[in-house]
Amino acid sequence: MPDRLDVLKTYKLFIDGKFPRTESGRSWPLNSAAGEPIAHLSLASRKDLREGVEAARRAQPGWAGATPYNRGQVLYRMAEMLEGKRDELAQAIASLAPARSAKGKGRQATASLTPQDEVSLSIDRLVCFAGWADKYAQVLGCNNPVAGPFYNFTITEPTGVVACIAPDSPSLLGLISLLAPPLCAGNAVVVLSGGTNPIPAAVLGEVCATSDVPAGVVNILTGMRGELLGFVASHRDIDAIHAAGVSTDERVLVEKGIAENLKRVKVHAQTPWTDAAACHSPWWIEPFIEFKTIWHPASV
Repeated sequence: MPDRLDVLKTYKLFIDGKFPRTESGRSWPLNSAAGEPIAHLSLASRKDLREGVEAARRAQPGWAGATPYNRGQVLYRMAEMLEGKRDELAQAIASLAPARSAKGKGRQATASLTPQDEVSLSIDRLVCFAGWADKYAQVLGCNNPVAGPFYNFTITEPTGVVACIAPDSPSLLGLISLLAPPLCAGNAVVVLSGGTNPIPAAVLGEVCATSDVPAGVVNILTGMRGELLGFVASHRDIDAIHAAGVSTDERVLVEKGIAENLKRVKVHAQTPWTDAAACHSPWWIEPFIEFKTIWHPASV
């Protein structure tokens, strides 16, 4: 008889603030680099995607209506909760580190990145965009000089529902880098995790559940990119797509979805994930906001 019995965890989806099993009833086992089973994950379906988008659409107006300061507080709370799961996340990243290195995508940028370093950078990235939440509007908006007795202001508004297509590597840092910019601007997001190691994405759902994130603002699906990417691209209630680590064919598929509802698509090809100067810029927020220009009479 063994001294103890290890029960593998089955990670659920995270939709509308809850942890449902996939409606399809499908799951798949995830093995470590040594070939040992370490977890089971839900295999999201098209219906799960639809429910995630519907939840995001319901939640987005309230999230956009919150004060920027409040949104920054929530993102900072996410960073705190991520810190509390540091060891769990580092272990999940390390257990599949050889497999993700073999994928090649982002290999040069993350080859020397240890699991603990990746968690630290992910926390730092959340803190950074928590700080941008009440400042990016001043940087990206402006007071325009015009002729005549008028004031002319350009202000920012969130785009709406953003789908984040996470890279296989780095599994956590890449996901946080795609999620935080649209989230801090008042968008609701639906995440499709990387397929090589989706555990960090599943754990992020647990982080959101304890971080004062309103239900539906963040929705996380674990599944096969090949099954769901076409539905993400053509979904008419998704306003924008933020993707990284996709192949050339997948990028073409995503960009074809623009024809459905004129959604915005931002795909990162070669991204220096560890470069704070490149990844902490407010221009990561810009693709997921709309600009409104207001004219106001001025006294002469």
